[in-house]
Formats: sequence, C-alpha cells, structure tokens
Amino acid sequence: MTDQPVPPAPSPAPVSIPKVEELFHRVEHPRIAQRRHEKPVKVKDESAGINGKVALIITAVVGTMWCAYIFTLIALVSLPSAIASGQAIVIVAWIAQTFIQLVLLPIIIVGQNIQGKASDKRSEQTFNDAEAILSECLQLQAHLQAQDTVLDDVIAHVKEHHVELQRLAARVGPATA
Repeated sequence: MTDQPVPPAPSPAPVSIPKVEELFHRVEHPRIAQRRHEKPVKVKDESAGINGKVALIITAVVGTMWCAYIFTLIALVSLPSAIASGQAIVIVAWIAQTFIQLVLLPIIIVGQNIQGKASDKRSEQTFNDAEAILSECLQLQAHLQAQDTVLDDVIAHVKEHHVELQRLAARVGPATA
C-alpha cells in the first residue's frame, strides 16, 4: 500500500434555509383595527330614540328607594279602609294590588339598576382586560420578530462558516483519527 492523497469528498450542495419573513406573513385581524375606536358598552348607551330616553328617565326616578318610601306612604293611606271593611278579599286585594304593585316595583327597579351598574363595571373590566391582552400579544409579536431577525443572522453566519469549513476540508483533506 502506498500513501496516496485521498481525493477530497465532494462538497454537498448548500442547504437552502428560508428567512423567517418568507415563511410567515402577519395579517392583522380586522377586529383589532375596529376595536381601537370603541369603548365598552354601557346600559345608558343602549336607549332607543325618544321613547327609550323617556323610559330611562322614568326608570331613574321610579327606581329609587325614596320613590319606594313615598309609594309605601301612599299605599298605607288606604290600609285602614281595607282593614275596616273586615273582608278578607279586600285585604288580600289591597296587599296584591296596592302594596305589592306600588311598593315592590321601585324596589325591584333599584335592584335592577344596581345589577346594571355591576354589569357595566364587569363590561368595562372585560374590555380593559382584552385591551391589555391585545397589547401583550402585540409586544410578543414584536419580540418574536426581533428574534426572527437574530435567528436569520445566526443562520447566515452558520452558512458562511459551513462553506468555509468545506473549503478548508477540501484543502487539508479528511481528518485522521
């Protein structure tokens, strides 16, 4: 056996690694642009025309505990007559038609107003949470884009060094163990 130089191994074809921008194109959802101009929906925003406004005003007036107290006093004016009649049907009718309808109506409206305010508060909190999440996602996206740029640079350097190593191996020959 004679020592003969080993012909260099054929260099493999360069590996084509696409840039990240070529693999992914961000498309903003149309709702994001629409959302920039919106505020959270509140109960007062949902009145329909003049009738809705009148209904909201009446609800605001009747739906107070002061109105409930006044209605209680009005209902109590007729209580002595109902009791004096001595008839069970008149007393039951007074309770059902006068007291329950007149007094409980404003109290129920007060409760609904409180629930509406709580609903508005939840709506605003949900809106603010969604805004915060959207902001965080946009920051994550920017972070990922910055990482993509760095990765593309690293890949370019690896390609350069790979080519240089192949040239060096071709000049020097294979490594011996």
